[in-house]
Amino acid sequence: MEVMKVQQMSHHVVFILLAATVRSQVNPEMCRYPLGMTGGQIQDEDISASSQWSESTAARFGRLDLDNGDGDGAWCPDIMSEPDGLKEYLQVDLRSLYFITLVGTQGRHADGMGNEFAQRYRIKYSRDGSSWVEWQDRKGRQVIEGNRNAYDVVLKDLEPPIIARFVRFMPVTDHSMIVCMRVELYGCEWLDGLMSYSIPDGHQMIYRGLDVYFNDSVYDGASAERLTKGLGQLTDGTWGLDDFLHSHIYGMWPGYDYVGWNNKSLPKGYVEMIFEFDHVRNFTSMKVHCNNMFSRGVRMFRQATCYFRSGSDWEADPVTFRPNVDRTSQNARFVTVSLGDRTASAIKCRFHFSDLWMLFSEVAFQSGSAVYNTSLTPRKHGHPTNTLPGEDPTHKVDDSNTRILIGCLVAIIAILLVIIVIILWRQVWQKMLEKASRRLLDNELTARLAVQTQAFSSLHSSLSSESDSTTNSTYERIFPLCSDYQEPSRLIRKLPEFAQSTEHLGLSTSCRALASSGADGAPHYAEADIISLQESSDSYSITAVNMNLFAGTDSSMREFPRHKLTFKEKLGEGQFGEVHLCEAEGMQDFLDEDLSIEGNNESPLLVAVKTLREDANKNARNDFLKEIRIMSRLRDPNIVRLLAVCVDTDPLCMITEYMENGDLNQFLCMLRLKEAADEDKTEPEEKEGESMVSYSKLIGMAVQIASGMKYLSSLNFVHRDLATRNCLVGKNYTIKIADFGMSRNLYRGDYYRIQGRAVLPIRWMSWESILLGKFTMASDVWAFGVTLWEILTLCKKQPYSQLSDEQVIENTGEFFRDQGKQVYLPKPPRCPDGVYNDLMLSCWRRNAKQRPSFQEIHTQLMESLP
Repeated sequence: MEVMKVQQMSHHVVFILLAATVRSQVNPEMCRYPLGMTGGQIQDEDISASSQWSESTAARFGRLDLDNGDGDGAWCPDIMSEPDGLKEYLQVDLRSLYFITLVGTQGRHADGMGNEFAQRYRIKYSRDGSSWVEWQDRKGRQVIEGNRNAYDVVLKDLEPPIIARFVRFMPVTDHSMIVCMRVELYGCEWLDGLMSYSIPDGHQMIYRGLDVYFNDSVYDGASAERLTKGLGQLTDGTWGLDDFLHSHIYGMWPGYDYVGWNNKSLPKGYVEMIFEFDHVRNFTSMKVHCNNMFSRGVRMFRQATCYFRSGSDWEADPVTFRPNVDRTSQNARFVTVSLGDRTASAIKCRFHFSDLWMLFSEVAFQSGSAVYNTSLTPRKHGHPTNTLPGEDPTHKVDDSNTRILIGCLVAIIAILLVIIVIILWRQVWQKMLEKASRRLLDNELTARLAVQTQAFSSLHSSLSSESDSTTNSTYERIFPLCSDYQEPSRLIRKLPEFAQSTEHLGLSTSCRALASSGADGAPHYAEADIISLQESSDSYSITAVNMNLFAGTDSSMREFPRHKLTFKEKLGEGQFGEVHLCEAEGMQDFLDEDLSIEGNNESPLLVAVKTLREDANKNARNDFLKEIRIMSRLRDPNIVRLLAVCVDTDPLCMITEYMENGDLNQFLCMLRLKEAADEDKTEPEEKEGESMVSYSKLIGMAVQIASGMKYLSSLNFVHRDLATRNCLVGKNYTIKIADFGMSRNLYRGDYYRIQGRAVLPIRWMSWESILLGKFTMASDVWAFGVTLWEILTLCKKQPYSQLSDEQVIENTGEFFRDQGKQVYLPKPPRCPDGVYNDLMLSCWRRNAKQRPSFQEIHTQLMESLP
């Protein structure tokens, strides 16, 4: 089995290495990675400005601060003198071409001492540093709405996206004032290398009295009868629909998706396009997205003839391609034109008409780094300068290419061998460490609890013991498509105590950094954090926190004597720690008056103890202390409460409630099995009585979960792992929301591993969380709908049990495409039609803004109670 895995890995590596030389068109929906202002990949020397207010506000300080530090750094230009904002600018040099889809801006608040920000701004960009273009949206608007305060991060989509190396942010003011900006750019590398294309301007069609315009409306070059020196709709990553009368972009005119030409207006019978690239490339193919609605006189091209140029003259021998004629399907499609591995820095293609109209929406090129040297290229007259008389220069080129190819293959084989050795070594070493560590922990656990030296560890966001926390998850770098994410400032306004510095905890960052812990800016409640932790390489220890540092915060954070904890069972474990079920002797003396705990004062109390290992790194320790501060402030009868802590000495731990009936998933499974057993024993005439677990009891459980989530959402908290496994059950069907289901081996099958690192509860996640990494209250609403489905089915099956994990992910793609092919969870047998149609399905609406709030869900469930 291990050998097969290694072989599969080697095949994947070969594919990746070979695919690295292939350039393909960009996907704007996934091309949303931060380009380095925040992370520091963009160097200080690549950030410049027209002016600066002072040395401390120079251009290099204009980096977006997602960690919500003191907010003191920013670029502040000299006093603005022109309201149009065309004088002052902050410029970023990306060093190469990038496809930019999103920008983020922030002001300067200096931890409450400053209040400078840009309410509006413009963007200029350039691909060569000399010719600048002012960005405008698809409706011609140039001014972008910016910040409304000095601390919130505002993300704005660039529609259309831009392809540029240099980008300038130019603040716009209505009067003379001082503004400050911190910025970030989001996108991905422009692998096509296309600098500009030249095409005839598009034509107008009149179809049944309707004006249909096929002009390139976002072209950023010179516009006359022919468009030159620019890029536009053919490279914006948006593909046209099958019906050209409709558009992907809402509110645009018919034909907007396409650039099109009429055969009668071009007497030569073809459309000539010239493509200029950044350097000489070895082209394998060209992909052209064409419309083929022949019922309206539109067909894909009949023939493409492409010429190549590496110097000043076009080569005489073109490449000719004739696609297969399709007379049956009117679907738009990509047509792949083979370019025969030709080397060039410019391509001229002539696309011949096969009907009255020809419509294109996208053109992309696949190319590799060209093995090309102009001194070795055969000339029209004489020999190249670096060849000897009588030598065949063509043979020399081929021989050079052969040597390079052989060298590349040898390097690939060597890399594969190294990877195989590393994989085998890591697997053997990891198994040895796991066995040793588990044996030590199991043997010493009870004794360590008794003598206050238990090696506790934090159950952190990535709770899989095999996860590689030093590597980012795919989902960490994806940002939402729109700016309706939760703002950190809202949390600060809801809970003012989070605005206080954590200096009292011995930390270097502000508690406001909690608000940036989620992918969308909102803090998350669930310990089953589905985004991998970014750890720093240092793992030095932080001294334990003395309890007097928590003075005045909350009585629930009182220090509990460690020797009064008795180990009962390990509930689960993660990379940084474990969760234990323990008995706490004398815990009633540590409880608030408003906290009712089942049991009497004499008997030990059943509690969950979440622990942090002594060798945990700085980030894990900081997050553990932040979680204590959050948990200590949650006050709701349907939320698991923090009872006490042990932080006077290492190791750190927190003690939370644990309900006697365990988690809701297992509780419902036991009820279902017991009910089935009782039915087998009951006489047929006695089976007509009320079921052991009635519909009203099940809805009552759901009401309690909705109430707890309503409380969390009122504080702007996103749970991110709501499910029955994360709800605890007490007496009389009391439900409380918890956060450690993911740490249990019992539920490992509920989580899907991404690239061997991040683990995701994909069967409970909304489509935008899976595809875009976007987590909001609306994504929690989606998970609540799945949780309600679990309750009403008594957890008989896993959600989407008929689908594999890969098929579940494919199903989210159908939600994104919204073509009516998505699969929903079926109506549970004991669920009324009204609850399923009006509540469950509304939780799974594609548009997150159309999903109900938890307030509405709670009200609707209360009304549905019998």
